[in-house]
Order: sequence, then C-alpha cells, then structure tokens
Amino acid sequence: MAFIPEHCDIAVVGGGPSGALAALHFAAAGRNVVLIEARARATPPRDARALALSWGSRDALAAVGAWSDDLPSTPIDRVHVSRQGGWGRTVIDRADVQLPHLGLVVDYPQLVLGLERRLSEAGVTVLWQTRATGVRPLSGYSVLTLEDGGGERVLTCRLAVLAEGGALAAALPGMRRLQHDYHQSAVLAHLLAETPPAGVAYERFAARGPLALLPHDDGFMLVWTRAPDDAERLLTADDGEVIAELQQAIGSRIGRIVGISPRTAFPLKLSEASRIVAARTALIGNAAQTMHPVAAQGLNLGIRDAVALAAALADSTDPGDAAALAAYARARKRDSLAVVGFTHGLVALFDGPRHPLVDRAYGLGMAALDVVGPWRRRFARHLVFGVASGVRR
Repeated sequence: MAFIPEHCDIAVVGGGPSGALAALHFAAAGRNVVLIEARARATPPRDARALALSWGSRDALAAVGAWSDDLPSTPIDRVHVSRQGGWGRTVIDRADVQLPHLGLVVDYPQLVLGLERRLSEAGVTVLWQTRATGVRPLSGYSVLTLEDGGGERVLTCRLAVLAEGGALAAALPGMRRLQHDYHQSAVLAHLLAETPPAGVAYERFAARGPLALLPHDDGFMLVWTRAPDDAERLLTADDGEVIAELQQAIGSRIGRIVGISPRTAFPLKLSEASRIVAARTALIGNAAQTMHPVAAQGLNLGIRDAVALAAALADSTDPGDAAALAAYARARKRDSLAVVGFTHGLVALFDGPRHPLVDRAYGLGMAALDVVGPWRRRFARHLVFGVASGVRR
C-alpha cells in the first residue's frame, strides 16, 4: 500500500510522456506535485509501439533534463509523402527547418522508463499502482478519489491535471467527449528492406489505406491503416502474402521487402474533449485528445499541451487560478484545432474513390507544396513545433 499524501499543489493523473513532462515542469517551478500512475514502478507499459518524436518535442524533454542521448532512437532527416496511383509528391528535409533532425523514432516503453528515472532524480512524488477513480472540482480545490488496492482514499489538490483517462475527464460537470469512429484499424509491424532507412520516413496514401514507414534501427516500423476485417486478416496471413501487398502499396522506394515481424492492430477513433479546462482541472495529452496516427502528431501535440500548461501557470501563486487556466485554453486552441483538423481531414481526403479532376487537384497541391520553398518550410515548422500560440492573460 502506497503512502498517499492528503494534499498537494498539483496532482497529475497519468505517467505517460505528457503527464511526466508536466510533473517535471511543475516540480522545477517549486510546486508540490504528486503524479498518479496505474503502472507498477520500473515496469514498461504494455505498448510496444515506436513513435515519431518531433525535434521540438525532443527539445521540450531536454529542457527539464528528461532527454538522454543514451536513449535508443533513430533519426528522421527526411519525410517523403506520396500517393499510390497518382502523381504529385512532397519531400520535407531537415534543411527546411535548419535543425539536426526533423525528429527521432523512439520505442515508447524506453521513453517512459527514461522519464521515470528523471522523475526519481527530480524528487517527484509518484503513487505507483494507483488509479484515480473520480475527480470532483470545488471552488478552492479538487478532490481526487484514489484506489491502490488498499481501499479508496482521497487526495485534495489546488489543481488536478488529467493526462490520461478519457472517462475520468468525461465525468466532469459540463464536459462532453466528441468522438468519431473511423471504422479502421492500424496494423503495426517491423520490416526489413533491401534499402536501409538512411533517416527517411515515408507517408504513403495507398489505395487500401494510408501507411507510414518510420526508420527504426536497421529497418522500418510500419503503421498501416486498413479496414477492421482486413486488419484481422493481415494479423494471421502468411508473411509472404503481407509482404506482397505491402510491396505493391509502397512500390520500389525501399527496394525489396525481405522480412516482416508478427503484426498487431488496434482500432482507430478520434476522441476530443469539448473543452480542456474546468474548475480546478486541466486536460493534457490523451485526456484532451486522441487522434488518427496519420502524420504522427498525437504524442507531439500532448507534449506541447504539457509545456503550454506549465507556461500558463508560471506566474500564478494559485495553480488552479481560473485566469491562468483560461490562458492555457486559449494558448492551445489554435494548435489543437489545426492538428486535429489536419489529421482528420487527411483521412477524409484520401479515403475512397475520387473524381479524376479532384485527384489531379490533390496531386497539384502536393507538387506545389514540394516546389514552393516558403510553403514547404512553413509546413515543416508546423510539423516540428506545432502551430505556435503563446500564453495570453
């Protein structure tokens, strides 16, 4: 049974990257912060995904000592975007943003364990194997109901930050969860090809669903959007059959595919909170929004949530001050709307058959983005750093 303090300045629910980063920022600012995590200490999360971390997110982690160059990662120096069966493509390069890399591909369990070590170094109180089962905002503080196997207890805080658990956020007064089921699943696998990654990531809008190939060690991490029945078939299909379908979809860009790992799959849904602040409560990361993996923006959006919330509270004696929370909501509105709208629009844009004239217009747009330097560089900066919007009081 973990010791649960009775009160703290800020309680963060969820020890994933967004929650851990927020807790580190709050601790660095001198706040008395408690992080609540259902996972056991030193136990990797049951999530074997490799994720694309933008260079902006890497810098955000480094700012609080949460990035180690020892963390295994594979650089992304170029992103190649194309369409199967259509002309027009866009190539974004690290030179477009004048950075060492556009981003890095990291294994999610390794990233989380690295953050855990940094939390310990920073002296952040973490309640491991503890679940928040309820949150009740009051005028002067919030009340969290916690369960750690030894019965229910409560923790009061001046601000509750929900980084995970859409159901917990949805129970807040006046909060709604806006959801869209894409009726699609993401198929994940690691593959090897004749052509090594060489820092190139591929986003391919294939006829049977968009796919991403992220450079990962000496091969690629595949994220392939398919219809649910089709995804289930690919999980048990012969490796040769899957490779043949994938080769047809990606073409010759990576040469001949020579191997593929066992596949996993998960359903794809958009889930977005109707607002990201309530009385004595703020939402970041997955509690604020989960989205389609196309363009690989979900993790990076959540990290920017954490940084923006810390900035909004920096000058507030009371972390639950309504004006500070309103400033956070304003600061995140533009970026969140842009990224969620962009990813949702991409899925809708390339889903299903199109009129030939519309198809040509898509190709022209991709080609224009590729050749018009200012457009391409601006788009690249949005992918790396988000749609900037500072905190305004």
